[in-house]
Amino acid sequence: MALIIIFLLGIANFALHKAVLESGHPLINKMPWFANMAGRRLTLLTEYLVLLSAMLLAANGWPGLAWAYAAYSLINGMAAWLILTNRI
Repeated sequence: MALIIIFLLGIANFALHKAVLESGHPLINKMPWFANMAGRRLTLLTEYLVLLSAMLLAANGWPGLAWAYAAYSLINGMAAWLILTNRI
């Protein structure tokens, strides 16, 4: 059950991450030139590694990690909401 929850939250995190990257927000556009080229892919890779780590740990006896990943997802969701609604 923990794996399913983490996986579904991971899909939501990737969708939010992609929406923020494609939003054209001034904060995204102020990234240094080297971050714009490779940084966007690296941020998606980092998101994937966090998801993979959470799923591997949950599958190997850490089912409570689903709560930690849910908290991480909540923080990601709040940050994405702030950026996508131009509140920051």
